[in-house]
Amino acid sequence: MTWDITGMAAVANIGASPEEIFAALCAGQESRTPLRAFDPDKYRAAFAYEIDDRPEGGGDIPRRATRWLTTVVRQAVAAAGLGEDLSHIPVLVGTTMREQRSLELWWRENAAVTLEDLHFGTALKKTFRASTTCTFANACSATLYALGMATDMIALGMADTVVVAGTDAATESGFGTLDRVQNDIPDALRPFDTTHKGMLMGEGAAAVVVQRADAGNGAVHARVRGVGMNCDAHHATAPDPDGITRAIQDAYRRAGVRAEDIDLVMLHGSGTRLNDVTESSVLSRVFHGAGAGPLMTAIKAMTGHTLGGSGLLSLVMAVLAMKEGRVPPVLGLTDPIPEATGLGLVQGAPAAGDLAIAQIDAFGFGGINAVAIVEAAR
Repeated sequence: MTWDITGMAAVANIGASPEEIFAALCAGQESRTPLRAFDPDKYRAAFAYEIDDRPEGGGDIPRRATRWLTTVVRQAVAAAGLGEDLSHIPVLVGTTMREQRSLELWWRENAAVTLEDLHFGTALKKTFRASTTCTFANACSATLYALGMATDMIALGMADTVVVAGTDAATESGFGTLDRVQNDIPDALRPFDTTHKGMLMGEGAAAVVVQRADAGNGAVHARVRGVGMNCDAHHATAPDPDGITRAIQDAYRRAGVRAEDIDLVMLHGSGTRLNDVTESSVLSRVFHGAGAGPLMTAIKAMTGHTLGGSGLLSLVMAVLAMKEGRVPPVLGLTDPIPEATGLGLVQGAPAAGDLAIAQIDAFGFGGINAVAIVEAAR
């Protein structure tokens, strides 16, 4: 069974649409900026991958994550040929921080924030009359978990159409926590390169409309073949190679594919040494003996870590890569770590290829793992 993706939308630091973001990724220009959201003198890390939509002159404003969420949902449903009345269409939202930044601004600056503003369902109901909304706070895997639930709901006859979205704004508490727990001080997010020192926060949102095959009236951008997921609970922060391997195998089983069928891997690529080594080692074993192996890229090198929405953002970029037959490079990758030797990491310039099936990785704290398999619509 497959599920059609009939609408897509995204916003990130490098673009306000999927096409703008993909073009920027292919151009491979440095995109990090000096930290703007908080006082940089309080932290060791001085850079982030923020969306530039705050007032001139500094300062921050609440409900940015909610604003991006409603924007991408509106654009995705419009692209799918649907109206804005989502009273009978479930909306599933993946996130890590939810509206925590708004709460920080209320606490510190007495910003006008109500309790209802902290729940995405409030804005979704007001804007789209959405009556069924679910929020997944499953760390970095949240949106792929939401995608998995969407496919289950359609398969079980609970819905013909589901909107899956993700959004996160940088929070001072989250930024500060990373600043304390990372041993090194990253000045850029450099996944799989020997210079990697850790992750830096990014901001953004993404949304897709998922429908039962042939249920929609618009164009089909791609098809979801399957989503594998688990929570291995191995460690609070350290990834477990066995748990990740099981998630990949589960995704392949659900999608009815083998390792040799995969043409493209959108890596989790968080830029932390342990995560990069673990993901590289697992994929080296998975694709051992699978021919030339797939092309691989990691978009966090330009978007930063967009947290709960990162998996879905990578999925949207995978769809465009398959459409255009080219894969953006991993920015800053010049000296890959030894564990990544032999993997098809794209370096320097976009790589061309006949891309039919993509694998999207998302691995979160606590061993919350999710892997999606998506097929090009042809």
